[in-house]
Amino acid sequence: MKFTPTVLPGVYLVDLEPIEDERGFFARSWCQEEFSALGLDGNLAQCNISYNRARGTLRGMHYQAEPHGEAKLVRCTRGAIHDVAVDLRPGSPAYLHHFGVELSADNRRAFFIPAGLAHGFQTLTPDTEVFYQMSRAYVPGASRGVRWNDPAFGIAWPDDERTISDRDRTWPDFVP
Repeated sequence: MKFTPTVLPGVYLVDLEPIEDERGFFARSWCQEEFSALGLDGNLAQCNISYNRARGTLRGMHYQAEPHGEAKLVRCTRGAIHDVAVDLRPGSPAYLHHFGVELSADNRRAFFIPAGLAHGFQTLTPDTEVFYQMSRAYVPGASRGVRWNDPAFGIAWPDDERTISDRDRTWPDFVP
């Protein structure tokens, strides 16, 4: 795996390093030792799939409150998404900044997001599937979010057509 740091501390793009032959390729997509060697949370407690019927589906921006903060490794296994992380760690030099990247079944790229960041995505194609590897189990009472279009973050989403849940549409303005 190839780890490329982003402008947000601790946030990485993770690319496969395929070994190819006439059959196709083989690549490692997860290695606890490699994540831990970079100081990243290499714990794997839960895996989730998000299936999205329509292009423009927007999910986010979600996180879990401490002490249930979770790191995520996100990969789009069908279709394509614009994936975004927002740094909500008060002591971070990137506090309130965001980073977005396209993940797709074609590019096979993954996005590592440590605890303390909000995460969301918008589908770029219909019938999109997203696979999450989580460092902690989901705790409903710790579920939190910030609004996808909160001016505190200034996220430029790629598609004006949006399907958003009432919960995600009505998160209050972020107050630092």
